Amino acid sequence: MLRHRRGQHLDAWIAAAQASDVAQLQGFAAGLLKDYDAVRNGLTLPWISGAVEGTVTKLTALKRAVHGRANFDLLRRRLLLNI
Repeated sequence: MLRHRRGQHLDAWIAAAQASDVAQLQGFAAGLLKDYDAVRNGLTLPWISGAVEGTVTKLTALKRAVHGRANFDLLRRRLLLNI
């Protein structure tokens, strides 16, 4: 399902996981249902958000680096210089 983008099998997999005796698997299936549309799209559509996630991670690291020690102008300069 993951390697071949077969999101159409997700419903059957979740049903099987919920019917299993493994509590961790049941919990994982319940978590997938909370954001079902995103999970199904991730398993079906060819687009990825890796570049966006990388930028968000970099911004988060910069925010943590200057947290409490700098103002917005410094954060903006560091962000623009590092991207």
